[in-house]
Amino acid sequence: MPSFHLHGTPSCAVEVTSPATRDVWWDLLRRDELALVTQTPTWLDCLCDAWPFVDASRLYRFSDGGHLLVPMVRHRGRLPGLLAEESWPRWGVGGAVGLDGAPDAGRAHLVLADLAARPALRVAVRFNPRTTASFRVDSAGSASSADSAPLAGSVWEATASGGFATVERTTYLLDLSPGFDAVWSRRFHPSVRQGVRRAERAAVEVTVDRTGRLVPLFQRLHRESVARWAEQQHEPLTLARWRQRRDEPPRLLEAVAERFGESCAIWLASVEGQPAAAIVVLRHGTHAKYWRGAMDRSVAGPVHANQLLHRLAVEDACAAGCLVYDMGDARAGSSLARFKENLGARPVPSPAYYRERLPLTAFDRRARAAVKRLIGFRDA
Repeated sequence: MPSFHLHGTPSCAVEVTSPATRDVWWDLLRRDELALVTQTPTWLDCLCDAWPFVDASRLYRFSDGGHLLVPMVRHRGRLPGLLAEESWPRWGVGGAVGLDGAPDAGRAHLVLADLAARPALRVAVRFNPRTTASFRVDSAGSASSADSAPLAGSVWEATASGGFATVERTTYLLDLSPGFDAVWSRRFHPSVRQGVRRAERAAVEVTVDRTGRLVPLFQRLHRESVARWAEQQHEPLTLARWRQRRDEPPRLLEAVAERFGESCAIWLASVEGQPAAAIVVLRHGTHAKYWRGAMDRSVAGPVHANQLLHRLAVEDACAAGCLVYDMGDARAGSSLARFKENLGARPVPSPAYYRERLPLTAFDRRARAAVKRLIGFRDA
């Protein structure tokens, strides 16, 4: 396992090992109460199952005895100068594991200097939004940023600004710390509570599976969802299906169900025996992540099946001791963002940082914009 030294200041030097040893990785995760599902070796292994990736994680051992670990992947079997190394803006949040409060600016500088110096054409990293903001519930039941020590995100942001470009993103997090009763009564929008009650009166049947048995059923519902999204966006169905297979090949869900085991729950709502909606929720430590969702709108919509599924998944996460229900990204002001906000999730800045030796991101943006103009694409 190769390792080498980066020479920092006499008071802050670092040794880097790549790929990181799994025992150290798991030890850091056990001690990092804010760690995410997508920062685990299990998630990295799922990515490597679904794409031709290899483990490129980097373990930083500082001269004062501290550790940070950045999970990363790169393509298998390519020259170092032609590959991308990511942590991993396209497949969830990666970033540093092992934080104890806000990271020291010197450590952040050494980590980002190491990443910027990698020979890859593109290096990208996205840091844990749970370290960029904490939330409290006020007397009115709304969430607001807590006053505290300097936030971890501000240190990474300040350090990355010198050598990395930024892609602004927003993640929606539901604070579970008050417990389910408070979340239900004070965080869920009244329309959501009403929808859940309607679903219960409609006798929507809910099944939760932690064995992977429902993977084929979820994938069938997901194909129906892709067709609906394509129609809404004025996108040719063939193109929409190709994009979905490229971005999330079917093997990814299969690998997640296999490798996470009981920590991967597929919740299925049925109406008179007909599958209506399904969601996939992953769990690690105090973090529950709503990862994927799919539905047959004609069946699920009238009975508010999705709202019932999230209500049950949130209650389950609270019972398991989770402190946050991570609902993933959404574009501010979109219908998806409003759906997540109605469930009590609040927006948290979660930017991605990247360094490129060629303008790959700019080229990709222009190509996507050209295709959208050609087909008359409409953002949902």
